Amino acid sequence: MELKHTLMESLGIKMVEIGHGRVIATMPVDERTRQPYGYLHGGASVALAETVASVGAAALIDLEKEVCFGLEINANHIRAKKDGVVTAVAEVLHQGRSTMVWEVKITDEEDQLICVSRCTIAIVPKK
Repeated sequence: MELKHTLMESLGIKMVEIGHGRVIATMPVDERTRQPYGYLHGGASVALAETVASVGAAALIDLEKEVCFGLEINANHIRAKKDGVVTAVAEVLHQGRSTMVWEVKITDEEDQLICVSRCTIAIVPKK
């Protein structure tokens, strides 16, 4: 997976595991991912959530014939975080021919819930 010149590289997102219907990735809470008040930016959490859902969906499709895109995402930000690392675990809830739905839980080093998200991924034929 090419990360150069991507949002993943910019935010420091690192893939830990890419499995069948499950993806794990980490992201630092640092100057790249904090909002102006010093806390993890909600948008960075959403970017992490969509990343793991999209990578998971890509692992389940035929990339020679199909491509996937985030279609809808929501997120509830449960707990603030100032530094360290967060871990996202994505699991597929629905795997259809044209859409997938993924649940993403983002936790801190103590396994405390930071954010929970649901992401719908569109699967479309390559042109």
